Amino acid sequence: MNTVNLPSIAILGAGSMGRAILSGLLAPNVYVEGGIRVTNRSAEQAATFDNEPRVTALATSINPDANREAVRGATIVLVAVKPIMVPDLLDEISDALEPGAIIVSVAGGVTTATLEAHLPAAISAIRSMPNTPSKVGLGVTGVCAGSRSSSADIDLVTRLFDTVGDVLVVPESQMDAVGAISGSGPAYVYYFIEALTQAGIAHGLTPAQADLAVRATFRGAVELLAASGETPAELRRQVTSPKGSTERVIAVFDEADLPGIFVRATAASISRSQEMAVGQ
Repeated sequence: MNTVNLPSIAILGAGSMGRAILSGLLAPNVYVEGGIRVTNRSAEQAATFDNEPRVTALATSINPDANREAVRGATIVLVAVKPIMVPDLLDEISDALEPGAIIVSVAGGVTTATLEAHLPAAISAIRSMPNTPSKVGLGVTGVCAGSRSSSADIDLVTRLFDTVGDVLVVPESQMDAVGAISGSGPAYVYYFIEALTQAGIAHGLTPAQADLAVRATFRGAVELLAASGETPAELRRQVTSPKGSTERVIAVFDEADLPGIFVRATAASISRSQEMAVGQ
């Protein structure tokens, strides 16, 4: 496992996604020079880091200056609060940022133009879209540069997100598509797992039997895809014998136009992201 060296990092908002990224930064092969500072609202949540010497946790409920203290000296500032909170947070920390700091937002729908409008002219703003499998080091993160970001900035942020999975560097015009496919994608997988489990129960399996069969099937299929080097189409063909039972299932999916449903569904996601970007 290669050693990853990163400069000092502040994570503003140690919620679910902030903690997922933090888990990657705390891997044994990752060294953060200058340490990691995190902020959240409650002292109780901050106290959960008391036994982690690599992390300094600050609670905004007892220290109103916590966010500003966290960003002082930080080269990378990860903004992991709710999208509606981002502009006010950037206004709050703006004059406390180090010259040359890189702001990285994980807030869905917040454009780099919005980020830059609330930051000093010398500060680089990068937009990212991680997904929840980052919690187990198997995430996919979309990353795009703002107008002030250099290739070195993108390389540094890519190294950061490499600690929790794979990284896609894309132009901002593709970020909403990344969000619709990988950002929201885990929800589609879980939806299919729920539906197939219910189908198993409908056909006579007990809930426990259906749950085991479906979970193991999804995990095994994905592991086989990763290990085999085959395309999904080829692996599907291997299961789908001519005039067999699986062929009947695929025919039902085709009749329902499942590929078209995915296109329409993800288009709805992209549309909503665009609405959020303009404050609707």
